[in-house]
Amino acid sequence: MPPVAARRPVVHELHGVRRTDDYAWMREVDAPETQTYLAEERAFYDACTSHLHPWVRMLTQEMSSRVPPTDHGVSWRFSSCVYYPRTPAGEDFPQVVRRPVDGDETTEQVVLDTSSLRGDSTHVDLGLQMVSPDERVLAYSVDTVGDEVFELRFRDLDTGRDLPESVARTYYGGAWSADSRSFFYTVHDAAYRPYQLWRHDLSTAVADDELVLAEPDERFELMVRRSRSGAVVIAWMESRDTSEVWLLDAHDPTAPPRCVEPRWPGLSYHVEHARIGGEDVALVVTDDLCAEFRLVRAPLATPGREHWTEMVPARTGHRLERVDAFAEHLVLSQRGNGSPWLRVLPLAAGQPYDLRSTPAAGTIRLARNEVFDTGAVTVVEQSYTCPPVWSDVQLATGVRSQRHRRQVPGYSEDDYLSERREVLARDGVLVPVTVVRRRDVALDGRPPALLYAYGAHESCFEPNFDVSLLSLLDRRVVFVHAHVRGGGENGRRWWLDGRLAAKQHTFSDLIDVADHLADGLVDGTRIATRGSSAGGLLQAAVFSQRPDRWRAVVAEVPFVDVVTTMLDQTVPLTVNEWDEWGDPRRPEDFAWMLAYSPFDNPPAGPRPDLLVTGAVHDARVMVWEPAKWVARLRATDPHWSPHAQFRCELGEWAHFGPTGRYAALAYEAEIYAWVLERLDALEP
Repeated sequence: MPPVAARRPVVHELHGVRRTDDYAWMREVDAPETQTYLAEERAFYDACTSHLHPWVRMLTQEMSSRVPPTDHGVSWRFSSCVYYPRTPAGEDFPQVVRRPVDGDETTEQVVLDTSSLRGDSTHVDLGLQMVSPDERVLAYSVDTVGDEVFELRFRDLDTGRDLPESVARTYYGGAWSADSRSFFYTVHDAAYRPYQLWRHDLSTAVADDELVLAEPDERFELMVRRSRSGAVVIAWMESRDTSEVWLLDAHDPTAPPRCVEPRWPGLSYHVEHARIGGEDVALVVTDDLCAEFRLVRAPLATPGREHWTEMVPARTGHRLERVDAFAEHLVLSQRGNGSPWLRVLPLAAGQPYDLRSTPAAGTIRLARNEVFDTGAVTVVEQSYTCPPVWSDVQLATGVRSQRHRRQVPGYSEDDYLSERREVLARDGVLVPVTVVRRRDVALDGRPPALLYAYGAHESCFEPNFDVSLLSLLDRRVVFVHAHVRGGGENGRRWWLDGRLAAKQHTFSDLIDVADHLADGLVDGTRIATRGSSAGGLLQAAVFSQRPDRWRAVVAEVPFVDVVTTMLDQTVPLTVNEWDEWGDPRRPEDFAWMLAYSPFDNPPAGPRPDLLVTGAVHDARVMVWEPAKWVARLRATDPHWSPHAQFRCELGEWAHFGPTGRYAALAYEAEIYAWVLERLDALEP
């Protein structure tokens, strides 16, 4: 039988509503009682799934066989050297390798061996890897716990040894000065919000590092990067719908930063540096006067809004996401009708043109392109059924030449089909879905299906190739990715129509997609659904709202105690998420959040099987959220309670799961074995 959590009621009263939390004590994660309870939950999960171990081993071996023993990634040029990732045979983690531009394999140098960084830990994650402009020092940061607290280190590439100075607590993102002597990095606060920008001089001690910028407003995160031209360091503060950008001179790193345009509510913009007609220009992608964003320019010396001149106007239904500047061309990343594409704009003579995905229902994006003065860029295309293909594109002509295609041993693309469809939601909106299946599996109402969705933060989860998915498809399960509202697949409007008071659209979209599939396309009695983090909230909400629709639900690291968490400003991702979910201190926000909060709305009637995951070191969704939710679900239906299983990770583990290539496949095999058993599809 599952563990029974002690009930110690804590009553919260707000806006005239009394809410009882029987499991608030779980917030003390380090307390012996909580640790014991979480360990009991893991033991129960392990016992419930022990009969699946042979299947997990088989699936892991099956998935691993599709990965080349030695995996070579695509190279990118920096200056005098080219760099590329390589994962040696039998290793979980990659190396970073370089050689001179005109060199060969005999001149290779292993710059960084990720496996050597983890020590006794099973987990290692790199926050950044940035080579200095003179290519003599590598800045890199490492996390061996999973809590996304990275130690920043500097490696002398001539000797292969780390410099004595390191920074203990840093976050993602960084930028080198032009002279390779200074490195800019960000630091996060106790709530894991990046809020400070610091500058480290390699010739001085870390204790002497200079604080460059600080963001006191807890709604905003501070990030940093270097322009591709190498002339500008770009720092920006960003909330969900407002931003502010500061520019630093990479050639004079001690000079004070300059603000592009002071923030005002609802103004979002990002900046890139370019040289047009001999003039240094700030390129600004902004929603000013356009909800789906437009491209404007201004002199770099006076980049404020009063100097913005339109370069590319907005187009109805087309979302402009970013601009990448090269010496003679701009590359725009755009999106419309659920699909991304690239638009190339010559800065002198020539006509603009589009680069679209070759694979059906696929994606195209710029790969890593570090060189500013270049006539060609590398793009990568893929889909759920087409492995990644990297091609060089001649910017002047648009001609593509394939450089590399990821090798997948034993895989034949012709055996699978990926297609884009649209489903009519209950309010008349068309929801794009990507349907993936074996070509010999008919959509005739008989096959089982697994749905996946996210639907938050304007994030676009692209249809990226995944070798583990083949093990699902080969067992004649249809995989459906529902691009529900709250994400960004259909532009900014798609996000706006799935956040705050409109959040219910995210949940109803997924239910409507499932109902559509059950109406003659798949077996309506064998539909499972899966999602993680905010997507885990989505799974928890549809579990409560339509428990009859699902055979099984997988909610990974789910954000489920919506009201309580959004009232606690000490919890990571609270204050800067008010613009996503709402601020429950306001009565109207409290009302819509309480209406769907899974912790506050357990389902009525029969329930499907439920698999929940969590991790004690997760810095994004605190482990007590899934733990409390599972405990409450069991308490509200003791007869069903063994059908709720909580896979709690007690050791090193990140919000996004394991980082090693084989470890990630083993985890997927675990989830798939559980799902396939529920769908009556667990077969060789």
